Amino acid sequence: MRIFKYLLCAMLFASFSLYAQNEEKAERQQGHTNQNKFKQLYDEFSTPNMFRTGSGAPGPNYYQQQADYKMDIEIDDDNAKLHGDETITYTNNSPDDLRYLWVQLDQNMRARDSKTPLISGSGIRPATSSSRAVKSYLQESFDGGFHIEAVKDTDGKDLPHTINRTMMRVELPQVLKSGEKFSFQIKWWYNINDHVKDGGRSGYEYFEENDNRIYVIAQFYPRMAVYNDVEGWQNSQFWGRDEFALPFGNFDVNITVPADHILDGTGVLTNREEIFTKDMMKRYKKAQKSYDEPVMIVTQEEAEKTEKSKSKAKKTWKLSAKMVRDFGFATSRKFLWDMMAVKLETKDVMAVSLYSKEGNPLWGQWSTKTVASTFKTYSRMTFDYPYHKSISVHAPMGMEYPMISFNFGRPDKEGNYSDRTKYGMISVIIHEVGHNWFPMIINSDERQWTWMDEGLNTFTQYVAEQDFAEWFPDALSPNDKTYPSRRGPAKNIVRYMGGNQDYIAPIMTKGLNTYQFGNNAYGKPATALNILRETVMGRELFDYAFKEYANRWKFKHPTPEDFFRTMEDASAIDLDWYWRGWFYTTDYTDIGIKEVKKFAVSGTPNDNGKRLADQYNRDPNSLVYFIEEGAEGYDDAMKAGGTIDNVPTVKEYIMDNFTPKEQKQMKKAPKYFYQVTFDKPGGLVMPIIVEYTYADGTKARETYPAQIWRLNDKEVSKAIASDKEIVSITVDPDLETADVDTSNNTWPKEVKESDFDKFKNKVTD
Repeated sequence: MRIFKYLLCAMLFASFSLYAQNEEKAERQQGHTNQNKFKQLYDEFSTPNMFRTGSGAPGPNYYQQQADYKMDIEIDDDNAKLHGDETITYTNNSPDDLRYLWVQLDQNMRARDSKTPLISGSGIRPATSSSRAVKSYLQESFDGGFHIEAVKDTDGKDLPHTINRTMMRVELPQVLKSGEKFSFQIKWWYNINDHVKDGGRSGYEYFEENDNRIYVIAQFYPRMAVYNDVEGWQNSQFWGRDEFALPFGNFDVNITVPADHILDGTGVLTNREEIFTKDMMKRYKKAQKSYDEPVMIVTQEEAEKTEKSKSKAKKTWKLSAKMVRDFGFATSRKFLWDMMAVKLETKDVMAVSLYSKEGNPLWGQWSTKTVASTFKTYSRMTFDYPYHKSISVHAPMGMEYPMISFNFGRPDKEGNYSDRTKYGMISVIIHEVGHNWFPMIINSDERQWTWMDEGLNTFTQYVAEQDFAEWFPDALSPNDKTYPSRRGPAKNIVRYMGGNQDYIAPIMTKGLNTYQFGNNAYGKPATALNILRETVMGRELFDYAFKEYANRWKFKHPTPEDFFRTMEDASAIDLDWYWRGWFYTTDYTDIGIKEVKKFAVSGTPNDNGKRLADQYNRDPNSLVYFIEEGAEGYDDAMKAGGTIDNVPTVKEYIMDNFTPKEQKQMKKAPKYFYQVTFDKPGGLVMPIIVEYTYADGTKARETYPAQIWRLNDKEVSKAIASDKEIVSITVDPDLETADVDTSNNTWPKEVKESDFDKFKNKVTD
């Protein structure tokens, strides 16, 4: 009896088993190609060591260098020049002896002899504007590079140095051994660029009305390059696109500007009592306790009065910052200034905005509240903001530095603005303030891995935009109460990923060398992380692992491997297949339904069933048969309307092997059987998200893990048993996987009306 039961179980799905055997044979034959998609990333990853562990955490011998700065800066407002004098104290925490130091001279990208304009192709346009013609062929290029006047040790002795475009090598008088410090001085000046006309991450905007400028100043001082365990000196040249790799340190900066200027920047204002008027101090103290609305420190009326005249006197603002990787500031006599307090889980911080009257009413309404909202989301996703403030500065571009960012978005002259302008401003503020976490604190190498700051930040920006919409519904359009996030949703990256492969590069490409920089460094990695969170891992596992990465690497220098390894280490999910597909290739998602076969269950053999019985040397009446639609006996089986538990051999098996209690606990017996074959024209392996719609109008969803493709990268079949008839099947119904071609995602296949047919039918109607 036991032998009979065993054989009956083995043959219960005899017809499906034969198909599965053939399928497995085909999979084995294709295994040499299919294995690559799930191959572990050992070949791509560095070997774990004492500096960086296999778990993705810093190792016991992890180190990082420190660079401390003391600076005196002055802006010559009449001539738009910046003069500086700095003392750098460099601490060698590495196990290596250093013979020289590398200093970054980013402003040299604007020098007259800069090579930056020469690395991009150009041609003659058939027609161009007069201004472009003058700029291209008549106007002498702007001289914006550093003028280094002196490089000396603290005793005033000249230090030999060599300038190689945007890098300067400073020769040490003696080897700087592990654990030692070295201090030296640099004196310099440069012409500040008009970043509205000439572009750039910093500079000034000129207002002809009262002959005034708004200065947003960064990359203004010679900055130490990074030295680490991964590649030694990060002294890759700055060509203008790839941003910065910088060590942490402490800054004490004295900035002298015209006495009627308002200034703020990285760090604590240490001479506030000296700089502020009594009214400003009273307003500042009020702002420290205002959690709902910003408090004006400098009003529009006061700013408009100040910008009408120019003071000949000077004033020095003193800022001090601890454990930051960079420094930026903004100054102008045109500035309005508002602030409000934000309560985080462990502390209060200040959201701050600097803007001119040209930004109102938009900036007064939403800038500081957007900073506050960003604090809350990013702190929830990572860790509480560790600094005391973040400043949003009104400027014609977006750029970020510790505690300060420059953000665009301006109404017209009458103060009117569109939803597009409003959402653009809110999004850029979220993005640039968010950069305080990535990479200002979680200090990745932007010069090498642009996506590690832009991509991770754009992903978190998407989460913050959805939070903003929930917390500030009044900011949304009355016609659409959803936030129109540009990047993050899977459907928004489809056009890029399904585009011309000749002009797409893997995410793991140096930013300078990528096609379609915005999609590659911002859009695709942000989408990859959003899909990972919503579809592959789930929010709980993803958020825990993401927060773990942030906390492991705050105030440190992570690499891509540290991120990849931590996400797996903290979630217990093997994601090598995901990193490989999304980050190391240009593959795209395209999963469809190749075919659907319907079967009826029967205990009566047809001719094919009899052949199967002979093959197994069994009595034909002892087997369960699945008869494909259109084959002999299908119609009779369906008319009989029997479910699988009514097949005599199945009844007998159940009676012999299950107690009455166990029989009552069995699920409802299926009557309908389907074999669904999914194919994958696209290269990316992804989960198959399927929605089944039944004849009674109900629906059910199933997500088959990506590992379903592990043995056959082309197609895979699933047997579906149901007590209800399936009338339609849809793959990726909510467009979660960035599928580039949805025409193969439904069964029965949807016939979509062409644009021509739509037009023809409209005319006919």
